[in-house]
Amino acid sequence: MLALATRFLREPVSLRLAEEFLTVPVDTIDRCVADVCACARHLGVSATPEIVERIARERLLAIVNSAPPPRSSR
Repeated sequence: MLALATRFLREPVSLRLAEEFLTVPVDTIDRCVADVCACARHLGVSATPEIVERIARERLLAIVNSAPPPRSSR
């Protein structure tokens, strides 16, 4: 039952983040959201959609901002 509730929490959050992070693969976004949910449960924090989305967004921003710059052709 917990897995079903977690899935219903994750799907709308993943969809909103996928619309925002077009360069990040959807699988990566889903995994990030699932990881945030798992971390919240482990820490005993209530995993509301707002909290999950905020933390996942920060993690995805870190992924996007840490990508190496494109190579320039010489």
